[in-house]
Amino acid sequence: MKCKLSDIADVTMGQSPKSEFYNTEGKGMPFLQGNRTFGKRYPTFDTYTSKVTKTAKAGDVIMSVRAPVGDLNFTPVDMCLGRGVCSIRMKNGNQDFLFYLLKYYMPLLLNKESGTVFGSVNRNDINGLEVTVPDDPNQQQLIARYLTMLDEKIENNDAINDNLEEQALALFRQYFMDFAPYGGVAPSEWTEVSLDDVCTRITDGSHYSPADSPESPYPMYSVKDMETYGFNPTSCKHISEEDFQKMQKGDCVPLFNDILVAKDGSYLKEIFICSEEKDEAILSSIAIFRPNTSIIMPEILLYLLKQPSVRKDVGDNYVSGSALPRIVLKDFKKYRFMLPPMDEQQKIGSVLHAIRMQTKANIDEIQCLSSLRDALLPKLMSGELDISRLDI
Repeated sequence: MKCKLSDIADVTMGQSPKSEFYNTEGKGMPFLQGNRTFGKRYPTFDTYTSKVTKTAKAGDVIMSVRAPVGDLNFTPVDMCLGRGVCSIRMKNGNQDFLFYLLKYYMPLLLNKESGTVFGSVNRNDINGLEVTVPDDPNQQQLIARYLTMLDEKIENNDAINDNLEEQALALFRQYFMDFAPYGGVAPSEWTEVSLDDVCTRITDGSHYSPADSPESPYPMYSVKDMETYGFNPTSCKHISEEDFQKMQKGDCVPLFNDILVAKDGSYLKEIFICSEEKDEAILSSIAIFRPNTSIIMPEILLYLLKQPSVRKDVGDNYVSGSALPRIVLKDFKKYRFMLPPMDEQQKIGSVLHAIRMQTKANIDEIQCLSSLRDALLPKLMSGELDISRLDI
C-alpha cells in the first residue's frame, strides 16, 4: 500500500516551555528539546519541566527535526516534547515497524530539509512523506520483530562490553593506583616512570589534511570519527594513494598495538588499541602512544590512560586552549606513574588482555549484525524479500 505518512501515523511537533520552568532535580515531567541526549534506541533525561506543553506517550517514536534532522529514538516514559523534536505514533500501534519504516525513508525526508545553517523539517514535510507499507499489520509486526531481534542482540553486546570495560578499569585502579593487594603502598621493586620512558614514540597525526577522495580505499580519520573501541568508517574522509603514502612516511598510519587517543576537543574521551594494522591514516586531532612492549604491556598503558582520574589530571595540567582544548603532548609525555616489573604486569595484564579480546569479539559480532540489519532493512521494506522466508 502506497500512502502518505499522515495516513498511517499521527505526528505531534514539539513546543518548549519557558526556561523558568526547567529543572534538573526530577521535578515534573522529563523534557527533551533536541537530540542532545538521544541514545541508540532510547534517550536519557537530564532536564525536567514543571509546565508541560506538548507530550509524547511512552513508546512513541521521537525524531529530531532540526540540527540535525532524522535521529530516531523511542521514549521510554511519557515526556514533554520541546522544540527540535516531534513524536510519531502509528495508528495501528505497530511502533517498532514505524521506527524501521522511518529509518528506511529518512533519505527522502532529508531531501525536504530547509535552512542554510541549521537544517529542519516541518509538520507538512513529515506528514507528506510518501511511504509504501504492507497492507497486513501482522506482516508489519514480523518485519519489525526480525529487525528488533538483531538490534536487541547488538544492544546486549554493547551492555556486555560496558560491563567488561568497568571491570577492567576497576581492576587496573585496584592494583596499579590504589595498590590494594600490597597494603596500599607500591612495592619497592616498582619504579616511577614517565609516559616518555615507556613509549618508543608519542606523537600526533598529520597536521596537513589532504583533499577528500571519496572513491579511494584509504580512510583518513579525525577525532570526530573515534568511537569507544575503534573508528567509525562511515563518517570519515578518504585520501588518494599518493597522499596515503605521504602519511605513511610521516608516521601518521597507526601500527599494531599503538594506542590512539582523542587529543583535541573532547580529549581522552575515546582511547583504544590498534588491534591490527590497516591502510588508514590519522589527523593531528588524534595522538599515537606507541608502547615499548619490552617495558610495558599495551593493556597496562591503555587502562592507565582510560582512568577518570588521569583525564582530570590532564585537564588540570596538560591542556591548552579554551575554544578547542587540546592535550599538549610535549608536556603530557612527562606524566609520571608507578610501574611494576614485567612479571608482575603480566599477572593482571593477561586478564586485561583477555577482557579486551572478548570485547573485540563482541564488537566483531556487532559489526556483522549491523551489516545484516542494514542490508535487510531496504529489502524487507521494499518487499524484495518476503519476511515469511526468514527463520524467526
